[in-house]
Amino acid sequence: MSQVLTLWKKTSALPQGARIFSVLFAQKAPYFATIRPRFVDIRPNHAELVIPKRRRVHNHLGTVHAIALCNGLEAAMGALAEATIPADKRWIPKGMEVSYTAKATSDITCVAETDPEQWTSLPDAGGDLPVRVRGVRDDGTVVIEGVIRLWVTPRK
Repeated sequence: MSQVLTLWKKTSALPQGARIFSVLFAQKAPYFATIRPRFVDIRPNHAELVIPKRRRVHNHLGTVHAIALCNGLEAAMGALAEATIPADKRWIPKGMEVSYTAKATSDITCVAETDPEQWTSLPDAGGDLPVRVRGVRDDGTVVIEGVIRLWVTPRK
């Protein structure tokens, strides 16, 4: 089991454990701290976090800024990748394609998902792996959706 998944399982069982995990995750990749992610769920092929709507992540319209949304999607994707990738592989983000579909007027839940066969059907030399991502308002409206492409190769 990956370090991220092990840490999630240990901390999420504690009072305030999800908050503890979220702070530790953001320390590993400090830029993620700018959105104050609150992880909700991490398991193989799925990760969710919440970006709190607060002034620090607002744009000129008073909604959550598009790049803050992308930051949340990338954090969710990273947790998913770490929780899912086989021990003999490594990953790096290759690109992101997103569409902004509605105003982000509340806290935003960022979700990253893959299918198990995506990880097992990769060529031995490595390959491209698309991770589906979306951000959802409190009322269920999708405000951003897209794909983050990973380059997955054998660990050397």
